[in-house]
Amino acid sequence: MISICSRIRHNYFALLLIDIQNDYFPGGAMECECGIEAGENAGKLLKYARENNILTIHIRHISKRPGALFFLPGTKGSEFYRKVTPITGESVIIKHYPNSFKETNLSVILQSNDIRKLIISGMMTHMCIDATTRAAADLGFSCILVQDACATRSISWKNIMVPAEMVHVSFIGALSGIYAEIYSTEEIINSSDL
Repeated sequence: MISICSRIRHNYFALLLIDIQNDYFPGGAMECECGIEAGENAGKLLKYARENNILTIHIRHISKRPGALFFLPGTKGSEFYRKVTPITGESVIIKHYPNSFKETNLSVILQSNDIRKLIISGMMTHMCIDATTRAAADLGFSCILVQDACATRSISWKNIMVPAEMVHVSFIGALSGIYAEIYSTEEIINSSDL
């Protein structure tokens, strides 16, 4: 059996860091539960990717929807979280929808680099992570979802409140198997194969 890290050494992989922006952190307009932990883990994945020459793509949401309350153009909240700031040579994609492929050049970048497998992390689990992972799988990419490098918020529907932890687990569980392999940050970066 080929281990995770043996497979990641190949040039077929890319790391997607989705919407890891200040508004999802303490003091932001849409704070996620466990956001700091997820941001720290995303930072570890970014360090790992840089050290192993894995193509890294930073995805940034900028709100265009009338009445939007967060990721507003030109605000500190829409800027990247300090642990995942892009450096020269790393791609940055601006998106306006939950699905990172919709009306962006993400597919073009991946195809032009012969990428077949994606390591996915970011926020929010129940929205942009879910939408992007499903779209990626439908486009033929193999996905690894790094569950502890993602975060979300509690949601409600018809007066039923679902705690963030349950939202996160439900969406990770729904994506597991058909849409993605699920791993932790430590499983990705601390394999005995390194």
